Amino acid sequence: MDIKTQVIRIARQAKEACPYLANLNAQQKNQTLGQMAQALIKHSRNILKENRQDLKEAEKAGHPKAFLDRLRLTEGTLKEMAQGLQEVADLPDPVGEVTGMWIRPNGLQVGRRRIPLGVIGFIYESRPNVTVDAAGLCLKSGNAVILKGGSEALRSNVILTKILQDILLEEGIPQGAIQSLPTADREATTELLKLEEYIDLIIPRGGESLIRAVTAQARMPVLKHYKGVCHIFVDKGADPAMAQRICLNAKVQRPGVCNAMETLLVHQDLAQTFLPEMIKGFRKAGVEIRGCPHTLKIIGKGKGILEAQEADWSEEYLDLILSIRVVKGLTEAMAHIRQYGSSHTEAIITQDYDRAHEFIQSVDSSVVLVNASTRFNDGNQLGLGAEIGISTSKLHAFGPMGLNELTTTKFFVFGQGQIRT
Repeated sequence: MDIKTQVIRIARQAKEACPYLANLNAQQKNQTLGQMAQALIKHSRNILKENRQDLKEAEKAGHPKAFLDRLRLTEGTLKEMAQGLQEVADLPDPVGEVTGMWIRPNGLQVGRRRIPLGVIGFIYESRPNVTVDAAGLCLKSGNAVILKGGSEALRSNVILTKILQDILLEEGIPQGAIQSLPTADREATTELLKLEEYIDLIIPRGGESLIRAVTAQARMPVLKHYKGVCHIFVDKGADPAMAQRICLNAKVQRPGVCNAMETLLVHQDLAQTFLPEMIKGFRKAGVEIRGCPHTLKIIGKGKGILEAQEADWSEEYLDLILSIRVVKGLTEAMAHIRQYGSSHTEAIITQDYDRAHEFIQSVDSSVVLVNASTRFNDGNQLGLGAEIGISTSKLHAFGPMGLNELTTTKFFVFGQGQIRT
């Protein structure tokens, strides 16, 4: 069977599974998710064996440390994946929820209720844990999902999908509900993106080049974010200890992800006392600093800090590299974010209530935080259960995409014989 025929068969099976999924009740879905969570732990040895082979080949290919970090599975991450499935099971089922009801002057009763989107094509790179997150969220929200992971994680994704499909079979659910394209060939992705008659939505998750390529080729709607150029603004009067702790976490805790801080903005009234200790902490953690002229003046030239170039302000490093800029105040900080940001995640560290709320009101990003790390822009951390991705496009979701964002609404109308005149 050639690749085109294989992809069409998979898409058709997904479409055929949709009516069944839409009519599963919450108890059936939750029981299935619980069984899947147990199966991940039960088969952990086989999963880790396949993942080690993926890692071995990725290392041989010369992929960087951050890439390998995203690819690697451990006993701990498998437990987290299983826990994520159980957390999704514990969340309220959005399907069938009535979101509004009203009566028209002619007596018609009009309502809206949540329904699944249908078939979701999910294209992602080297994170095999995302396979399970996406499958769990799609099942709970009543959607079929077709998974296309990166070639570097092919073995991991194939075995994870097989384990989940085995549970579907045991629970009497069509296996077309969760499928993965079992090939690393890019032609499979190209063919998938043509199938608008079967696939209702594409969600790409990965680097900017992947997302732009998917967006250019897809014939169906795409939910996406191109990159995460995330900022923290340390306001005047901020608690220095709190600010240092938050900024270090936002940059260092996991630098290779989209919600890591890439640019630090510091109020000029605080910079002289705050930056020396802050930069000392960053450098101890191995962070390369690229500073504005004011930053260089405070720290001193020849201290191992590079001068930031114009391109640095819009760069998503995904590494232990940080740009620092001293600004005159809140207005200049927000102007910088508008010019260079990516509508992903921004934070302010402040003790001033009014400035905190001005920042929230004025900064147009999917998640805006006050006195907390940018690393909290994550569906699980925000109480959504596992997330399928973060959208910086506003139709129809903005921010982390959990269960509700994987549904839409339809109208229903009750009448007593009314006709339109």
